[in-house]
Amino acid sequence: MTENQEFSESLQDSKAAYVLSNVAEVVERILTFVPTKSLLQVASVCRLWRNCARRVLRTQQQLSWVSSSSSSSSSSGASSSQGHSLFSSLAKEVEKVFLQPRTVLTMVDDLTFSGKACTYTHNKAKRSRYSSDTVEELKQLFPKGCDIMGITTPGVVLTRTGSCSNPPEEYQDGEAGFALMFPSIEGVNIKPFHFCKKTISPTALKEAGLVDNSELRVVLLFVYEAYKPGGAKFLNQILEPLSKSKAVIAGGFVENVFSPPSQCCSQGSCGVVGLALSGSKVQGASVLLDPHVSNAKAAEATVRRLKAAKIPEKNTLGFMFACLGRGRGYYNNQANVEADAFHKVFPNMPLFGFFGNGEIGCDRIIKEDYTLCDTETDMDSLQHEYTTVMTLVHLG
Repeated sequence: MTENQEFSESLQDSKAAYVLSNVAEVVERILTFVPTKSLLQVASVCRLWRNCARRVLRTQQQLSWVSSSSSSSSSSGASSSQGHSLFSSLAKEVEKVFLQPRTVLTMVDDLTFSGKACTYTHNKAKRSRYSSDTVEELKQLFPKGCDIMGITTPGVVLTRTGSCSNPPEEYQDGEAGFALMFPSIEGVNIKPFHFCKKTISPTALKEAGLVDNSELRVVLLFVYEAYKPGGAKFLNQILEPLSKSKAVIAGGFVENVFSPPSQCCSQGSCGVVGLALSGSKVQGASVLLDPHVSNAKAAEATVRRLKAAKIPEKNTLGFMFACLGRGRGYYNNQANVEADAFHKVFPNMPLFGFFGNGEIGCDRIIKEDYTLCDTETDMDSLQHEYTTVMTLVHLG
């Protein structure tokens, strides 16, 4: 290399160094292409980069998710002996996301989930108790202070990682799971809650934002061990005040909860976890596919009623909470009927949810006090069986 070439390269390097250390507009533009986990690391380079990284982080308000299933894990060579495939997928994919998670909602099938981070047990006769291994693993993957909600269900509904337009899939058997990541969004307040018989009270409900909250728009709630003695009375304590609100109420009865740990109550006692979504930027809508909806045409017609909400599809999630008795067996051995109906109506919106032991929800649209309900919802009309609650949640 000649002296002229060396001088030229040195000059170019010095110009690049000057731009990257002095021109905020250029640095900020470059950092928009850096995944968040790496962005937080490069923010320590200098004061300029730190300020630019903070501005970029404030713009990252798009929802993101990671999902995995038995078909996707087998194609990627994942082994069930390494634990549930969702957590190995999360460890890889979380490095690539462009948001800083504040709340994470995770659902996995209960049969292949052992609660261990790196072990696998599958015993249909006796399900293993959930350890803290998975919770600790998840905490390591996400920022300190991130709220993590982990739920196990008999079946899972998910959209594959990568694109909102990927068709959603119903998994009533086999390994499946997803992790929804919610960033901090202006005009949106997402507050997790967890109650058992020992901790539920009017004061606790108010602190969780479930009552006396004029900005409450959507409540996603998941009940576990509700069949135990006192379960019905416990559930009424939360559903009665919620039935009087104008919020969209959606969810159902799940198998169990592994995060947050239920340290406040005894092993096997009933409880409920969920998310209270409040704020001026939150919109919600839900419809109920009742037992009479038993073919693809009727399913699509019911889902299409959600269009009446005219909710923006950008940064909007679909949730499907279905009875374990529906699915393939309910539709004459046709698979994925309800998920396909949703995708046909909303082709660019991801769908997530579960097959559970009962559903909670009703027909309702929350947008400037417009509602599909002709009468006030009562507590009994929120609980169902052999139905599917299809819900839209828009965040900003």
